[in-house]
Amino acid sequence: MNSPTREALPAVDSGRPHAASTARHARKSVWTQRWLLSPAVISLLLWSVVPLLMTIYFSVTRYNLLSPDESGFVGLDNYRFLWSDPSFLPSIANTLLLTGSVLLISVVGGVLLAVLFDQEFFGRGIARLLVIAPFFVMPTVSALIWKNMLLHPVYGLLAAAMHALGLQPVDWLGQYPMFSIIMIVSWQWLPFAFLILLTAIQSLDPEQKEAAQIDGAGPFSMFFYIVLPHLKRAIGVVVMIETIFLLSIFAEIYTTTAGGPGTATTTLSFLIYSMGLQQFDVGMASTGGILAVVLANIVSVFLVRMLASNLKGENEQ
Repeated sequence: MNSPTREALPAVDSGRPHAASTARHARKSVWTQRWLLSPAVISLLLWSVVPLLMTIYFSVTRYNLLSPDESGFVGLDNYRFLWSDPSFLPSIANTLLLTGSVLLISVVGGVLLAVLFDQEFFGRGIARLLVIAPFFVMPTVSALIWKNMLLHPVYGLLAAAMHALGLQPVDWLGQYPMFSIIMIVSWQWLPFAFLILLTAIQSLDPEQKEAAQIDGAGPFSMFFYIVLPHLKRAIGVVVMIETIFLLSIFAEIYTTTAGGPGTATTTLSFLIYSMGLQQFDVGMASTGGILAVVLANIVSVFLVRMLASNLKGENEQ
């Protein structure tokens, strides 16, 4: 009896050569990506880290462009001198006052405008264009418009209106300088908050609002219990982005009040400019720059934590 013929089975491919080839290709791809990204990363480091290191170096040296021969290492003396400078603490207070006031006006005004423009009314498109127009005006141009066309005590529109009412015109930039700066900057940043908040409010589910109306919710209940909680994340984004820019406001102050009268509108950024480009004291200006970075980071950490807690609360819900 013939034994059954055994057919040869094909050898099973272990896959090791293919896996090794795939791993080599992946490593090569990673290194290629790193090489392609390295010029941008190096440029970014040179653009940010090198100036920061130079600022730290100059902050611990005595270096005035008017007397370069007297340069030398002074340690923390610049920080002590800046802390004892009568303009330093007022500049910090003015910076925080300006930032907080503009945030309050832009967020509250942005929410109200977003709720208004979420409704249908005649001429809404043109009105929306007029509301967002100030955001596209250069800060220096905006400050000049306010200074010469609106707030001027003789030729300004407000002065003309007060004359027409039989009232004495007000020198806004002289008598109420910080209030005037707050109005100018708020006029520029209100459109930004409005756009972000309007986009957020239009993403609200219409069925949710219809269900609330069916349940008998009035306009105020609708706003406080549905619209406002929905805008919480957008408000956090507005506050974070605006704060980053508001801490370094300079052009509006330089164009209108030049930090005065006295130190009434001197912010930290304007104080740094004054030390560096008016007094030519590079050491003290660098010290102010380091303190400005520290202040900005403290505020940023607070804002990031606030936004993270809001997001965490929404996810838990």
